[in-house]
Amino acid sequence: MRKLAFINGEVITVNPQGDVFEACLVEGNRISKVGTTEEIKKLLNIKTEIIDLKGKTVLPGLIDAHMHLYLYGISLLNLNCKNPGITSVKELLGEIKKVVSEKAKGEVIRVFGFNELMVKEQRYPTIQELDELTTEHTIIITRTCGHIGVVNTAALQLAGINHDTIDPHGGTIEKDGYGRLTGRLIENAFLEFNQYVPYSEEELYNALEKAQEQLLSYGITSVHDAGGFDENSFRVMQQASQADQLKLRVYAMIGSLNNCETFTKNMIASGIVTNTGNDSFKIGPAKLFTDGSSTGPTIATREPYTSDSENYGYLQYSEDELYKIFSPAHKKGYQLTVHAQGDKAIEQYLNVIERLQELHPRQDHRHRVEHLGVCPPDLQQRVRDLGLIPVLNPPFPFEFGESYLRNYGGRTDYMYAAKQLIDLGVVVTAGSDAPITTANPFVGMFMAVERITKGGTPFGQVQRVTLLDVIRMYTINAAYASRDEKIKGSIEVGKLADLAILNKSILNCPTEELLDVEVEMTVLNGEFVYSKHSCEVNI
Repeated sequence: MRKLAFINGEVITVNPQGDVFEACLVEGNRISKVGTTEEIKKLLNIKTEIIDLKGKTVLPGLIDAHMHLYLYGISLLNLNCKNPGITSVKELLGEIKKVVSEKAKGEVIRVFGFNELMVKEQRYPTIQELDELTTEHTIIITRTCGHIGVVNTAALQLAGINHDTIDPHGGTIEKDGYGRLTGRLIENAFLEFNQYVPYSEEELYNALEKAQEQLLSYGITSVHDAGGFDENSFRVMQQASQADQLKLRVYAMIGSLNNCETFTKNMIASGIVTNTGNDSFKIGPAKLFTDGSSTGPTIATREPYTSDSENYGYLQYSEDELYKIFSPAHKKGYQLTVHAQGDKAIEQYLNVIERLQELHPRQDHRHRVEHLGVCPPDLQQRVRDLGLIPVLNPPFPFEFGESYLRNYGGRTDYMYAAKQLIDLGVVVTAGSDAPITTANPFVGMFMAVERITKGGTPFGQVQRVTLLDVIRMYTINAAYASRDEKIKGSIEVGKLADLAILNKSILNCPTEELLDVEVEMTVLNGEFVYSKHSCEVNI
């Protein structure tokens, strides 16, 4: 049996006592001992692999409790506007032109991460500009939020969209003042459009491989996948697990980015229940979208946007519709969750959970709510009383904080309200929602502790938490959200040996240095799955 000893370091156990030790021992795929370096040394033999940490931190393998694994991988494989070199629409069009020259006629050209607020022109590309680049390729530009897209005429024709096409419920096919299509598809209009441009199995496998490679370099050993593209992508993920091609532990939500309601209903009807699976791949909660994007902005709010007194955002369902979909799932023992960013959407979901619990009470249901963006104190209290698990997005305000301040004003004091929720005794978790923003968990940790945007603007600082608080959000609390707290999420004897070894002591460095933290080694199931080869290993 393989033995790994980590000594002379800072082992942040995240156990109930919050202990920090010097060393830990791994035997096989489990943690067998945590303690002082001297205590661990007494258990070593000639075959033990010894890693001298030299004061650096060991964390439990980090858990991203909300991200889109496929979409993240796809975004890494295609043109991405988050590249610092793309600062204008003109530059973006130039980059797309290069891709057009490399693609065969009829192929799809995908662009990710566009943000009209981050380019010099402060606007979207026009359909005319895209058509000038090509009429023989499908061009799809996905906004950074994932809820809005800009496409060319060829793409609209592929989906059968013309100037007579009626807007879907909860979405908009944008037209100009003359009734002409602009190429911009908003919310359900864009989400439904994507079913016409599916990904091949080869693309899906390549996306999984690329995403896993990057996530392991961040010390992330488990992800809660918040939805792939359709039934096909869900199937491919299961097949990858069976073929040992999944290098991460995946908790896969029953939901999709395209035609989510139908997919979720079909999965519930099939009888595949939450927590079916094993330590590597498990079925997660049934999930639906209730509103839109916090940066769009299209979230459903109780009061109008600060930036637009006529805008309250989008609700995807009525309360009764949401109740009708979720009622059979709740009664059959599924975990439930929704995408809910605005306070109106959050309140609607809380009403549904309250009705379900009154009529069909369940103990320890562990229903979740993804994002919980604008959540004032009255809703925070209800989150606690209903026993919900919020999955917040600490990195969001780092990248998007200035737009939040413009669109929601003083409501930003209770956006992603980690501190107030923790003070209420709520089990708070964290997810990146990558590729919407960075998957780097240390950006999320910095933002949760400092609440300062990338531009240096203070953001809802009443919600600042301690470093140990946010580490719990990315580890044991996230494990709790998938009913895995007994096997992972902390460095304790008997738990799975999933570890992230950092390049410094994060308990003894200035908070701003969290942005520069790197992972030197990642251990999954007792095996090294990522290494920068900068730690001293003696065998």
